Amino acid sequence: MIIKNASVYTEDGIFLTRDIYIEGDSFADGKENLSDMREIDASGCFALPGLTDIHFHGCMGHDFCDGSREAVDAMAAYEASVGVTNIVPATMTLSEDMLLGICRTAKAYKEEGKQEKRARFHGINMEGPFVSMGKKGAQNAEYIREPDMAMFDRLQEASGNCVKLLAIAPEEKGAMELIEKRHRETVISLAHTCADYDTAMEAFEKGAGHVTHLYNAMHPYTHRAPGVIGAAADKADAEVELICDGVHIHPAAVRTTFKIFGDSRIILISDSMRATGLEDGDYTLGGQAVKVTGSLATLQDGTIAGSVTNLLDCMRTAVLKMGIPLEAAVKCAAVNPAKCVGIYDKHGSISAGKKADVVLLKKDGLALQQVILDGELL
Repeated sequence: MIIKNASVYTEDGIFLTRDIYIEGDSFADGKENLSDMREIDASGCFALPGLTDIHFHGCMGHDFCDGSREAVDAMAAYEASVGVTNIVPATMTLSEDMLLGICRTAKAYKEEGKQEKRARFHGINMEGPFVSMGKKGAQNAEYIREPDMAMFDRLQEASGNCVKLLAIAPEEKGAMELIEKRHRETVISLAHTCADYDTAMEAFEKGAGHVTHLYNAMHPYTHRAPGVIGAAADKADAEVELICDGVHIHPAAVRTTFKIFGDSRIILISDSMRATGLEDGDYTLGGQAVKVTGSLATLQDGTIAGSVTNLLDCMRTAVLKMGIPLEAAVKCAAVNPAKCVGIYDKHGSISAGKKADVVLLKKDGLALQQVILDGELL
């Protein structure tokens, strides 16, 4: 396949008009080794690498915490259809037995290998149960636990070492030991936390390197108490997640975040729940009732309960409504998340030898035109 006349996002983080060559399921250097070529005219389009969402809970009526193969498969199908070709879905705060079931399902699904017309499943983002009661957000208080390394090890074993990110409130008893001893096998993320600046910095020094949905479920940044946000800004290699759905964070705060952290340390996420892709109505998240009206999902007490927006829409919102340059937004939705979970060697850029995933967007309004997955038109 040859994709011609598109403005292609390059590894240098810029757009250049050039041809994209695909052989089988991978990008190729040029057309000299290709035969029986299919040509696609992508005039008037941007060509992006497939996106990677490392933090979302569900879509199309399904949730990762349903713990079923059918749920993961349906989620993977929807995500691929909107240009998200790699996924790391998130759990919620649940009992150990429930989490063990989810982990076993994840292991079995991953062992099946890549499914046709589905986003690739790369692992688990374990959001809970090691969070703070004071900043639980939409997490279920009934199942919150102090950080427990033995419990994490049981879950990791059940998942076949699928846990790619682990959320922890570092101020809780047992957190620092878990961070120090397990940060080499999974990305440790500060999340749902009441930690102050010094506690957060200690956690970063012990091996944490990530912050879950920055600004949400943590104390705000102030000039005398900069908290987790200030610590992450000071820790030069810390990455932060950002939800750009137009609900969780004000556009001015998003712009400020890009000025502080730069586009190399921000990872766009959707944090989407099961109502994504469906109509308004009543749903659930982590066993709790959720009301969805427009772009807003809330618990009965008014707490925001995830988003109802996929990652491509979040990226588009960041560009069209928040003033973030497209080049920066693509980097934060495709490149940085792939690097975070260790898959950039095969995904996250349009480069020879990598998997041939391309998202074509119209230059006018960034409307989705086509998704190419594994070298095939989806």
